[in-house]
Amino acid sequence: MSSLQSRPKIVCLTGGIGAGKSTVGEVFNNLGIGVYNADETAKRLMQEDEPLKSSLTALLGQSTYDQDGELNRSWIAQRLFNDPELLNKWNALVHPVVAQDFEQWIRMQSGPYVIKEVAILFETAGQKKCDSCILVTAPEHIRIQRVMQRESWSHHQVLERIKHQWPDEKKIPLADYVIENLDLNILSQELRRIHSALSQK
Repeated sequence: MSSLQSRPKIVCLTGGIGAGKSTVGEVFNNLGIGVYNADETAKRLMQEDEPLKSSLTALLGQSTYDQDGELNRSWIAQRLFNDPELLNKWNALVHPVVAQDFEQWIRMQSGPYVIKEVAILFETAGQKKCDSCILVTAPEHIRIQRVMQRESWSHHQVLERIKHQWPDEKKIPLADYVIENLDLNILSQELRRIHSALSQK
């Protein structure tokens, strides 16, 4: 059996900002399933991977990292979210490095499947690289409240981020499983059912 055939299936977990992807990921982790957070990994690699750091600095300039070598996140966000072409160039540098890291990670995993948590999935046709997709949803006003509390962002800042993501109505038809994250007990029960179904596939 080849390594491609024997590796776990990839179940992509996505949802709009503030929907609660990380909460869902924790439940799967507690069920013994490996969870790969693509966005957190991207942040780590942008901080640690020297070739990637050089490429990002060449794209945006020396202000990409501050005097302590830390990623200048707020400055970068202002540049990228106001320039779709520049954002595409940034992603073209970051995504292949994350993809390579994921391939190394999944080779070390066992079990019937793994969870790959990705904020932007359907917008980039990323579902084509998944065996199944789980979409986490929540009403927009609740998502806004969650992000404002978590990030200390203004209402306007959260809306700007939401604007760059597809609405749930557009993503729902593309997902294999859709769960609403409002009540943790109900959420856990639903995820256990999904876990059972995915384990049997």
